[in-house]
Amino acid sequence: MGRADARRAQRRGSRRAGKSGGIRGLFTWRKLLGAAFTVCLLAMGGFALLYVLVDVPEGNAQAKLQSNIYKYSDGTLLARTGEVNREIVDLAQVPKEVQMTFVAAENKSFYDDKGVDFKGTARGLLNTLSGKGKQGGSTITQQYVKNYYLDQDQTVTRKLKELVISLKVDQKRGKSEILAGYINTSYYGRGAYGIQAAAQAYYGKDAKELNVAQGAYLAALLQAPSQYDWAVAGPKGKALVQERWNYVLNNMVEEDWLDAGKRQGLKFPIPQDPKPLNGVAGQKGYIVEAAQNAVLKETGISADQLALGGWTITVNIDKKQQQKLEKSVETKLIDKLDTKKRKLDQDIQAGAVSVDPKSGAVLALYGGRGQNEHWTSNASRADYQPASTFKPVILAAALDQESVTQDDQEITANTRYDGTSKRPVEGSGVAFAPENEDDQDYGSVTVQTAMNKSINSVFAQMGVDVGMDKVLQTAGKLGMNVEGVDAVPAQTLGSMGASPMAMAGVYATLDNHGKKVTPQIVKSAVHQGDDPVQMPDAIGDQVISRQAADSVTSVLTGVVDDGTAHDSVRNAEGLADQDIAGKTGTSDDNKSAWFTGYTPDLVTSVGLFGEAAYARTDDDGKKVQKGAQVTLKGAGGGGRVNGGSFPAEIWADFTAKAMGEPSEFDLDTDMGAAVTPPPDTTSPSPSTSATKEASPSDEATTPAPTTPPPATSDPPVTTPPPSPTGDPSTEPTGPSTEPGPSDTAELPPDPGADKRPGNENTVTR
Repeated sequence: MGRADARRAQRRGSRRAGKSGGIRGLFTWRKLLGAAFTVCLLAMGGFALLYVLVDVPEGNAQAKLQSNIYKYSDGTLLARTGEVNREIVDLAQVPKEVQMTFVAAENKSFYDDKGVDFKGTARGLLNTLSGKGKQGGSTITQQYVKNYYLDQDQTVTRKLKELVISLKVDQKRGKSEILAGYINTSYYGRGAYGIQAAAQAYYGKDAKELNVAQGAYLAALLQAPSQYDWAVAGPKGKALVQERWNYVLNNMVEEDWLDAGKRQGLKFPIPQDPKPLNGVAGQKGYIVEAAQNAVLKETGISADQLALGGWTITVNIDKKQQQKLEKSVETKLIDKLDTKKRKLDQDIQAGAVSVDPKSGAVLALYGGRGQNEHWTSNASRADYQPASTFKPVILAAALDQESVTQDDQEITANTRYDGTSKRPVEGSGVAFAPENEDDQDYGSVTVQTAMNKSINSVFAQMGVDVGMDKVLQTAGKLGMNVEGVDAVPAQTLGSMGASPMAMAGVYATLDNHGKKVTPQIVKSAVHQGDDPVQMPDAIGDQVISRQAADSVTSVLTGVVDDGTAHDSVRNAEGLADQDIAGKTGTSDDNKSAWFTGYTPDLVTSVGLFGEAAYARTDDDGKKVQKGAQVTLKGAGGGGRVNGGSFPAEIWADFTAKAMGEPSEFDLDTDMGAAVTPPPDTTSPSPSTSATKEASPSDEATTPAPTTPPPATSDPPVTTPPPSPTGDPSTEPTGPSTEPGPSDTAELPPDPGADKRPGNENTVTR
């Protein structure tokens, strides 16, 4: 080796020495193994110390469930729920196959393990530390310990205690005792704690009478009691619980706890409809349910935690107003139905919500015939179309956006549109030509008259003029759920779903001069020992201008004074001197009918829904499933059920009793039926959406008004007004009103509202 080679070798040796004495020297395999071993020893020592220090405690207080107290707004008792709906049963009273469904669902190794799943617990600890929340992996013993000895908090300390106590419980108690404790302390939904209460709640039988298919459903429920309750689950929830049910039974076959042949013959056991909770029969159940949902939403706690009890929840429901609303539904609807003679009458469901527009408080709520007969609350269900009660939203969008027609005419209450049935809308990328009720043609009409008569073709064109995206944005601002709703002209007919609760909020916002009102059922909520829950403000920001909101209110007074609600509302006893705005609505195929209206101090939305009370075959030979949407036509022995019939009659009867002294709107507007418009000496200038001109013969066939039009200081113009092409003799009428003259000729200028008695056509979409 030469000198150069020696120097190179020396440098390499120096570099190796430097590395071995640096970072590599710190992380040798020997040192790493030593560190890991030390950590394990410390962990084992810490666990051993924890094992010595932690004893099995007595059953905690939460295992002894308390009541939840619900009060009316005046502090009087509404309902008491949450008493221990639990009857402890010996494991011997539960069929062996049913016992094994819980083991198959939750912990197949239950009879072999030591009470703890270390891998699952480690995963739970990591998820807790990382903020991922509650995860699966606990054994039946661990879940029993959590239910009976500990609490539901997701903390590292609680999980470590659960681990130690589970090991000790498994040593001190037999598997049968642990399994019995688990199935007797678990929550199954519907207020049922323990398998005996669950068997009664879901199948109306004792636990000893359950079969393996029913047991598998109850075992599946424990994963998500609220989501998996068949009576209230949506399509996704039903699919998930059936998947879970199959998982349980397949596990039993795999473990030789169930014969494969018997498994193949099992069908999913649909549970019975829920019975009312203790103390919450009739409307109380719907009110309590609405209050529970509000508290769950605001606090973020689970239904299981709420069911543990200890809550005092005061609702905004006024006891006297509630009684009045229930009485109005009874006298104006229920008493007129004969469910024994007319099977159709069994399909009729009513829902109503009354709101104070100044505070947002829900003062009264009608959810249906009682939870023992109808579990779903009709007050909050959003699966039926609001129909023409959506038209004021379109007008609100037009006025708030200062929109114009296709020929650049500003949209106001006096703007003219072509009311011809099936007239294709102009300016839309989507072809749409809606039919008016009974295919009635109206010719050129003002927006005011179109609202009074609920003319579909006018509002379809207006929606396109405004822009359907802007219409839906306005609907969302006013309180409707428009998420996922397509911005297409068909939505102008109110084809999206909405609930009486939501529509009461929309109209309350109009009544509140455009300042957002979100109906609020809960006045206060406090859990024992905690601070009161901070409920959200019911009154929000200005979402549309006051002028726009007040103008819509002004227009809607015309619906009551001269339109589709005239007979049922304006002529109702006790309402003659009261300012009222409102809108009727009747959906496609008459599956729903609505009246939503308001005074300055009270907003009430009433919906009638056709829901099949039983499975059957209809007149066309099609099968109708129980719960399917069906027509209201023929209810009460009449014909078509319009918004101006039962819904408006209920509204009027309730409002007359609930409103107090007559009051007047304070409106900041210069348009609409509530305002006398200034004289107009020019003839109307129809836009592209109102192009038909009247002929002398057309005008001659028009019925004369029964009272003279409002006088003006100017003589009438001589130019003939636009006129419809339809025969005025074909003006449709509803089953509960008298026919009146059709709106086929208008005196120019149109005074903003057709003030002729008899123009109370009650058909509407």
